[in-house]
Amino acid sequence: MSEKVWEIEPSGPLRGDVTVRGAKNAVSKHMVAAMLGEGPSTITNAPDVGEVGITGAMLEHLGMRVERSDGEITIVPGPVAEPNVPKAFTGLNRIPILMLGPLLHLAGEAFVPLVGGDPIGRRPVDFHVDALRAFGAEVDIAEDGIHARANRLVGTRITLPYPSVGATETVLLAAVRAEGKTVIRNAATEPEIIELALYLQRMGARISFAPDRRIVVEGVPRISGARTRLAGDRIEAFSYLVAGLVTGGEVRVHGCPQDRLVTAITTLDRMGARFEITDEWIMASAPDGLRPAAVQTDTHPGFATDWQTPLMVLFTQADGMSVLHETVYENRLAYVPALQSMGAEIEVYDTCLGGPACRYHDTAALHSAVVRGVTKLRGGDVTMPDIRAGFSAVLAAAVAEGPSTLRGVHHIERGYHHPVEQFRALGLNLRAREG
Repeated sequence: MSEKVWEIEPSGPLRGDVTVRGAKNAVSKHMVAAMLGEGPSTITNAPDVGEVGITGAMLEHLGMRVERSDGEITIVPGPVAEPNVPKAFTGLNRIPILMLGPLLHLAGEAFVPLVGGDPIGRRPVDFHVDALRAFGAEVDIAEDGIHARANRLVGTRITLPYPSVGATETVLLAAVRAEGKTVIRNAATEPEIIELALYLQRMGARISFAPDRRIVVEGVPRISGARTRLAGDRIEAFSYLVAGLVTGGEVRVHGCPQDRLVTAITTLDRMGARFEITDEWIMASAPDGLRPAAVQTDTHPGFATDWQTPLMVLFTQADGMSVLHETVYENRLAYVPALQSMGAEIEVYDTCLGGPACRYHDTAALHSAVVRGVTKLRGGDVTMPDIRAGFSAVLAAAVAEGPSTLRGVHHIERGYHHPVEQFRALGLNLRAREG
């Protein structure tokens, strides 16, 4: 089977308008939540990304009806005859493990294949499994997946070893219909978590936010379907703002509220970017060039790990030495060799640079980088290893001298809404063809 390839000719500064839809990291979790509702649920402003199709296919296999039309997804729950997600979905994304809690409520047992997603570091299932066991489920991990059973999930107190987004979602989805109260300590607080909690509340769940990363859920016997509109994707919004800055242009991003980009905006401002911000859009430009920076990724409200891939390309065009310290995923810098092959001057280290020691400080994980700019990048033949690295490769190709060929573009199409059309609208000379 031939694979799609993108050919990119640098075409000068990228300028224009981009409208982002709901977050890839939110839409699939809302689709899972809809399993729990008695009656149909509708999600609007949904992105047209591969992740939606994968999650929809899993739900249909479980007996749900999934209807999609131009940014609107309606899920009609049905009886779950076989509470098993097929092994064919092994490794495609991280969604199957989030289905364990809902399936235990609906059918008393479940099997899901092992998690996948991008190869950016370990995504341990231990947090999820330990949480479900705390609710009273019997959980067995086999080579091919995870088996679970429970007559009834019972509220519990869970302290997460790390504020993991996925584990927090697993606990929320299990807790809303569990018997009694659940308290999650050290919970993730990313905007997508808050958005999921608000959606569950709209469905009838009883959820409270408490100080110090605590979420309290009082279980209810049933919840109904609900309708919601997703807020704009903060990762995509930041990525397109950087697309303008890195090429010496300016991009105006519509559809993502400012409060989702607070830390990102200030980081770019310190580097010399100028912003115009309204209730409808955010625009960034850097007419006087860019300064270097030292940035550490962290859990929310820190600088998001998914923002650092476009930032790394921006560092190559900032005048001086920049430092990046990745603290969320130990293998997130796996895309650096592709940028180095295009002429980027980046050195990676296993020590903690640009911030205090993190949980990888005594490991061999290459999780810090020093970047020298301004560097002339050159076109290359690059294979994208994951969603976010894919976007960084497009940015590098857009600012390089000479044409580039990008492979593995299915990754970027899994996570970004119509990226070919969006980049072309900004003036990028991009041709998609079968490889």
